[in-house]
Amino acid sequence: MSRRVPITPQNVSAPLTSSATFLVLRIIHPYSPSSADTIRSTISSVADLSKNVAIRDLSASFSCTVGIGSNAWSALLPRTPKPAELHPFREIKGRVHTAVSTPGDLLFHIRSERRDLNFEFEKQLLDLLGDEVEVADDTEGFRYFDVRDLLGFVDGTANPVGEEVNEAVLITRDESATGQDVRAEAEVGGSYIVVQKYVHDMKRWSSLPTEMQEAIIGRRKWDNVELDDADEGKQAAHKTLTTVEDADGNEYGILRDNMPFGSPGRGEFGTYFIGYSARLWVIERMLERMFIGNPPGLHDRLLDYSTPLTGCVFFAPSASFLASLGKD
Repeated sequence: MSRRVPITPQNVSAPLTSSATFLVLRIIHPYSPSSADTIRSTISSVADLSKNVAIRDLSASFSCTVGIGSNAWSALLPRTPKPAELHPFREIKGRVHTAVSTPGDLLFHIRSERRDLNFEFEKQLLDLLGDEVEVADDTEGFRYFDVRDLLGFVDGTANPVGEEVNEAVLITRDESATGQDVRAEAEVGGSYIVVQKYVHDMKRWSSLPTEMQEAIIGRRKWDNVELDDADEGKQAAHKTLTTVEDADGNEYGILRDNMPFGSPGRGEFGTYFIGYSARLWVIERMLERMFIGNPPGLHDRLLDYSTPLTGCVFFAPSASFLASLGKD
């Protein structure tokens, strides 16, 4: 039996920081050999670039996760099998609301306790990529009080903890009875990522009584205690619709690293949703339950006050795989 090379995942489960940059890029000429070489070389060097920035303040918990979109994977890695579930974000059109699909080839989830470190990393990264890419979205997130969103509720309560994190987020090397690998090598240690940028109608939301807000979210506002589910057949709360189980009743979690963003001066108030999972279908099922409803027609009432502007799917391969791209 051949010796397996150890797989080092990207730091997708890094703790929530006080600042984050969500940078989504489009490749201008994806099938140009010189462009592909530049992009592969750059993303393979992200670990070294991160060290150069992180050394300026080792206590700032700097990290950057790289995600590759479906079309970009085909263009940049034509000889490497695409992860089994990787595909462009599929629009989900409900009776009232729609989860839109928007372009995005590369994602850089940049995190630290200092905005200036994120800024410096993004500058150096874009200098290396040069004219090969254009910015599809560049959003600055911040931690709001005790990890609350701008709607006033604690965000990320349902995140897995401890040993459950890797099980929910990282793809493992499954084996058949014969010992043969079931997963493609590029998938092992990787995670699927879904991002959506939501803006909130704060005037309408703030006009609701607290009890109504709590019924929509499914938790008490001040102490985050979970409320009882609505009766079967009635419009379920957000926390219920985003809980996914299989036919046997097994619950599947995802890791959310959502952050508020916005500017009161521009009247912009939002939440940047970013979900990591070893199973893309879990996040897709959550979104279907939110936008189509469960039962169908009874959508997530949070969508009456929060509108998605973007929707992209990426795959974050292991750090080992990323580093290997610079050796071709």
